[in-house]
Formats: sequence, structure tokens, C-alpha cells
Amino acid sequence: MADTKAMFAIPQLHWMQRADLGIASFFLCVIIMLVMPLPPVFIDLSIALNLTLAVMVILTVTYVVKATEFSVFPSLLLVATLFRLAIEVATCKLILGGRGEEIGIVKTFGSFVVGDNIVVGIIVFIILTVIQLLVIVRGTIRVSEVAARFTLDAMPGRQMAVDADLNAGYITEKEASEKRTEIRREADFYGSMDGATKFVQGDVIAGIVITVINIIAGLGIGVFMRGEPIGVAFGTYTTYTVGAALAAQIPAFLVSVATGLLVSRTASDHNLGTDIVQQMTSSPKILWFATGILAFFMFTPVPKVPLFLLMCGMGALAYVMTGALKISQQKASEEKKQDERERLKKPESVAELLQMDQMELEVGYGLIPLIDPEQGGDLIDRVTTIRWQLALDLGIIVPPIRIRDNIQLRPNGYSIKIRGLKVGKGELKVDKFLAMGQGNQAESIKGEPTKDPVFGVTAYWIDASEREKAEAQGYTVADSLSIVATHVTALIRENACDLLGRQEVQTLVETLKQNYPAVVNELIPAVLSLGELQKVLHCLLAEGVSIRDLLTILETLADWAPRTKDIIFLSEKVRQSLARHINQQYQSEDGFLSVITIDPQLEERIAASIKTGSEGEQLILEPDLSQRILASIQEIVRSTAKQRPVILCTSRIRRHVKILLLRILPTIGVISYNEIGSDAQVRAVGTVAI
Repeated sequence: MADTKAMFAIPQLHWMQRADLGIASFFLCVIIMLVMPLPPVFIDLSIALNLTLAVMVILTVTYVVKATEFSVFPSLLLVATLFRLAIEVATCKLILGGRGEEIGIVKTFGSFVVGDNIVVGIIVFIILTVIQLLVIVRGTIRVSEVAARFTLDAMPGRQMAVDADLNAGYITEKEASEKRTEIRREADFYGSMDGATKFVQGDVIAGIVITVINIIAGLGIGVFMRGEPIGVAFGTYTTYTVGAALAAQIPAFLVSVATGLLVSRTASDHNLGTDIVQQMTSSPKILWFATGILAFFMFTPVPKVPLFLLMCGMGALAYVMTGALKISQQKASEEKKQDERERLKKPESVAELLQMDQMELEVGYGLIPLIDPEQGGDLIDRVTTIRWQLALDLGIIVPPIRIRDNIQLRPNGYSIKIRGLKVGKGELKVDKFLAMGQGNQAESIKGEPTKDPVFGVTAYWIDASEREKAEAQGYTVADSLSIVATHVTALIRENACDLLGRQEVQTLVETLKQNYPAVVNELIPAVLSLGELQKVLHCLLAEGVSIRDLLTILETLADWAPRTKDIIFLSEKVRQSLARHINQQYQSEDGFLSVITIDPQLEERIAASIKTGSEGEQLILEPDLSQRILASIQEIVRSTAKQRPVILCTSRIRRHVKILLLRILPTIGVISYNEIGSDAQVRAVGTVAI
């Protein structure tokens, strides 16, 4: 394959850079050949060029590895057909004009093939034409039709497979782009070949018609216009006509064979000659069997010398291939054993355990430009970046996100699913921008009112011309691609605990065990089961706490799990061990941790309302008191939103306060005093009191 690429990657010479002028001049010459009489020398030169071109085409086809490497072939086929028909027309004019003997190549072909028997020459021409038309051309047309249909039908699936490999991290964006280009080129090539093969069929039929016309018209001109005897006229014009037909049909025959070879080529890493030799001689049994058949024919009246030579050659080849096959099998067996030994030495691969389509992003056909790189869309790249970033932030391997179009959605709509359930949706305008926030109310912007699909805030769809004005007024402006990416990121963070199953936990544990086997062996499964560890990790992820520091989590559980299996208690102890991580998560840009405290008397009242039942601890507050607490927290959060405050309370009530706030403030953090790091800089911004 490398040799073939090198063959097509020759340096561009100076005269080759002006090939467009040469092609234009060529078509001009073809037109001249069709309408103007030309000297016989020029016709000889054209016939020789036509034969040379046919030889170059069939040799090029035998050396290509993939059909798409000769992508210019459909157009070249039309050019060659047009040139050949122009030669036949120009030759016809000279033959009917009585100058056929002046065309050297035509005269040579006619004299050599026809000889002393015109009937033999005609029969040879008919047989050659019938073989070309009924065998090669018909088969080529059928193969090209089937190849075009199957290639076009398989194109969407192959593109989706490339996208899946990219999202899974198997290939890079550059490799994915190359694969998409190759798929598109292959579809274009076979689609063009489906029509181009009709040129070959038409060329053969036209050659037959021109030959018949030449014979009939030549006979009429010779007998009635020139007064030649009918036998002389028939012999003269038939000889030159058959010669001209053969001079045209032999190159046409070569091009037809080249067309059939090209459209029938299957996926391979080698050229045609290498594949034929390798596959025909790959099995020594076949060679020995062929040798035996030749030996059997030695006992028949068939001439012995040719059979003996072929039998010796085939037997020698079978003997050599048998020895080579044994060596190859021994080498393969040794390599297999070595690979098996290496596999047993290495730990089990964990990446393969996570390959499942747990997330899907479906888009309407109007949003396809966001996905198609040729239209400027890089959503696939953005999704890959999101998976990497969230893996670093949350500590879990985010599953591949399958991106596909769905005609059941609205044209500009999209839907996000997790394990088959819809968790988010929205509608976009690809040619507009979304302005979000309050902005400067003194001045209005021109836009279509809507709701931000991610956060549900009031927003406006604006034109690109309004973008700078909106940003100057304090609006946050985003394009459609950023909105989808932000929505996917938010939903993954929100549903991170649902994406972490037992198998994923097993993967994380096995990965940690490679470097810290003592910690894992002490805890799992002797103290905690995999399911209990999963529940602890779920509790952390449900409140947005990263589990990337899995070593600290397992060490903390190893300290406390022997005393109790209470998942809530263990989760709180793990949170305290991850205090620095939690503090860093909620710190503002100036490094301070802005907290909203709860009045001690209110904390005591909330703690007294915690009741223990069969389902564990539950907070039972009077409805009026709950509403007053929520209203107070909402008011403080609204006035201090820019400082990103968190609720600070005792560890006894922390979890229950978080549950209480889930309905109205699901994203606000709630931490306990034990989760404040020793080096944290705390700034109180309000106190909840009744």
C-alpha cells in the first residue's frame, strides 16, 4: 500500500501544473476530429495514443490497492470513450473517402487479421465484440450497480461507527476526519462508476454500428460511385473497416477489463497481483491436488510434455509452500503462547468494562450542522473534551455519548437520554445567539424571548449583529454549540451517581488496587461489599463531591466501617476526610469560603425534629416552620448570589438540611463545621434565624 501511495505522490513538475490547459486543448482536438478531415499521419498517431492510454489504464488498475486511489477513473473513462469515438469517426471519413490504405495502423491490423480471408477477419471482430459486450461489460455494469447501492446504504452506519469510536477514545479527531473523508470518497466513487460503466457499453455498441455502416456505405460508394467490381469493393472496404474496428476495439477491450477489475476490487492491503498470488498459493493442499490431477492426465492420450512440465512445476511449488506453511504455523503457535503468557502477567484491562451506550444525544435534522465537521460543527470534539474534563472533576469515567439524528424530534430540537430515559431537552437556532441574564434594563435588545434550556432563566435569541451590544449591556451570550455542551455537562454532573454502577465501581477499585493493594484488600470484601461502597460513592456524587481521591475515601472507610455499616454515617466521615476538596469546590475567586450559618437555637430545634424509624433518620418539621426556614435561606442566597455561598451547620443536621433544600435550591452546597479545613478562609455572609 505504501508503494501505491508513493506511486501516486510523485512530485508536481512545472508542465504538470498547467494540465488544465492540456485537457482543454485535448477536447478542442476531439471536436476537430469529429468535424474536420485529418491527415492519415495524425490518425495513426491518435490510434497509437489511444492504445497507449488503454495500456496505462489497465496497468494502473493492477497496481492500486483500493479503488478510491484511482478516483479520477470515472472521468477518465468518459474522456477515453470520447477520444476513441472521435478516432472512429475520423477513420470512417478517410476509409469512405478511399484513403484507407494511407492509415498505416489500420492497414496493418486489417492485413494481419483478415489476411486472405475476409470472413475470418469479420468473425474475429464479432467474437471479440461479443465477449466484450456480453461478458465483461454486462458483468461490470452489474457489479458497479450493486457496489454503488451497498456503499451508499452502508454510509450512515459507517459514519456512526466512526463517531462512536471517536467518542469512546479509540481514535483521534484527525483519524476520524480521515475516515469520514474516505467514506465520502468511496461513496462518490462508486456512485460515479455506476453511471460511468454505461459509457463502456455505449462505446461497444457504437463500434458495432460504425463498423456495419462502414461496410455497407463503403460497398455502395465503391460499386455505385466509383464503378468498382462488387468483389473488389467488398474486399477493400471490409479489410480497412475491420482493421479500423480492431484498432479501436482492442483499447476498448483493455479499458473494459480495467473497469471490471476496478469495480470488483475488495478491501485489501496489497495490489491485485500480490493478492492473486498469495491467495491462490495460500493452501498447499490445493496445489497438491492440482498436481495429482495433472498426473492422472498423463495416462490419457493428451500430449505428455506440457503436462509433465506443469506437473513438475506445480509439485515443486506445493513442496515449497508446505514447508513455508509449517514454519509459519510454528511461529504463530509460539507467538500465541508468548501472548498468552504476557496476558496472564498483566492485570485485566479495565477500559473495556466501561464501553456501553449509557448516554445518548439525539438531534433534529436542523442541528446536523453542529455535528458535521464539513459544515463547521465540532460538537463531537466538544463532547470528547467534556468527558475528559468531567472525569478529572468527578473522578468517574464518563461513558461514551452516542450522538445521532432523530427525525421524530423537531427540526431544531435535541434530547439527552441516560440509560434510555430522557433527562433533558431543548430547542436551538443555529444561526442565532442566546443572550441570558438580566442585563441593562435601561436599554433593550432586539431578540425573540425564550427560556434557557439549561438553567431555565429568561433569555433572548438574537442575531449576530446584536451580540456585541448584548454583551456590553451585561448579558451572557452563547452560541448553539456552547448551549448543548453546557447542557450535557450539567446533566452529567446532576446524574453522576446514576452513571456509577457496580461494574464501574469494580473498575475504579481494580485500577486503584494496582498501586495500593493493601488498602483495597483490607476493605473489600472483608469489611465492605462492593454494593455498600457503591452506596457511599452515590451519596458523595449526589451532592457534587468528587470521588477522584478514591484512596482517601477507602482509607477512611477502612477506619470506620469495622464499627458500623451505616451508609449515611460513613458518607459523613468520608466528607470530613475530603474537607479540603470540598472547600476548594465552593471557594470564591478571592479564595474565601462564603457561608450562611444557622442560628444555634434553630439548629437545636431542627436536631430535635429528627426522628429515627424503620427507614432510618427523617426530619419532621412543622410545615409553617419549614416554609419560614426556606424563605429565610432564599432571601439570603438571593442577596449574596455573586459570592457563591454555602450553608454551614452542624454535622448532625447537615444531611437533613440538604434534603430540605433540594426542592427549591438543589445546587446550593451544605457543609458541616467538621468539613472546614484548617487552612480555609471563612467569611460569613448571613445567618438563618426565625
